[in-house]
Formats: sequence, structure tokens, C-alpha cells
Amino acid sequence: MRLYGMVLVLLLASACTSVPEGIEPVQSFKVDRYLGKWYEIARLDHRFERGLSRVTADYEMREAGGIRVINRGYSAEENAWEQAEGKAYFVADPNIAHLKVSFFGPFYGSYIVFELDDDYQYAFISGPSREYLWLLARAPNVSEELKTHFVTVAEEKGFDVDSLIFVEQHSNAEY
Repeated sequence: MRLYGMVLVLLLASACTSVPEGIEPVQSFKVDRYLGKWYEIARLDHRFERGLSRVTADYEMREAGGIRVINRGYSAEENAWEQAEGKAYFVADPNIAHLKVSFFGPFYGSYIVFELDDDYQYAFISGPSREYLWLLARAPNVSEELKTHFVTVAEEKGFDVDSLIFVEQHSNAEY
């Protein structure tokens, strides 16, 4: 029974850091270029971000290894900022944009950058399944062309684009 439990835990853990079929992580990924502040432009809804606007993600190297992740968003309902700190590590090769990220102790989920422009100004990210999708950008507002491209690519890859939330950002607000 103990062996069964260990196998089940290993299967669940690997499923959370897997790559959905048809999603290919960016190759030749340069983590130093990816570090810094990103603004959340669009996402699929999750309980951990529900109701948040002005969402940002900050990435920096951790002294102990890996990447420090700070996600921050404004809750109008609470009239307060919410923040979560996590850690991320490459699943395999650091030149492949497939990481595992944790905000809850030993539990990790996939973070897969599957499209990234040459200047590292926008990124399309998936989680371990098609229930997780984000468009991040270096600026709080992006062109309609980029939004359309994101929706087109996401739809082609099987994401539920009808459920996308375009995040309210304020270009002049304090983040």
C-alpha cells in the first residue's frame, strides 16, 4: 500500500510539471533576459487570481538557486493589494523555457513559455494543462494586433479563448 501511495504521489507530481500535448517550450531561452517585471495582459480565470486587476509578475535570481517569483495584483473588492511569493526552477535544460513553479510548499506546477518575441517584450505561457494560459508583456498595455495574435495562437493550440480575461491595467498607476 505504501508503494502504491508513493507511485501515486510521483505520478501526480510529474503530471503537474508536464507539458500539454501540442505545446512546445521556447528553445534557446535566456533567463537573464526574461528576469524583471512583466504585466499580465490576459489570462484564463483561476481562483488564486479571481477579481484581481493591475497584475504583475516579477522574476529575479535567488541566491540559493532558481528564480524568485513575486505576483502582485489589486483587489477592488478588498481595496488592497495582494501578493504571493514563489520559486521556480528549470525542469531540465535552462535553455528550454519549461520551468516548475511553487507558491505552496512542495507542490509545483508547470510554467511553459511557448511563444516569446526576440526582444523579450511579450510571452505566451501555459501551465500543466490547457486550463492555464497567460499573455505577459513588459508594458501594461499592448497593441490590438498582439492581442489578436495571442487569441489566434491560443485557439489554434486548443485553449478556451472565449473564457479569456483581459486584465485591467493602468499605465499611470503605481505598481
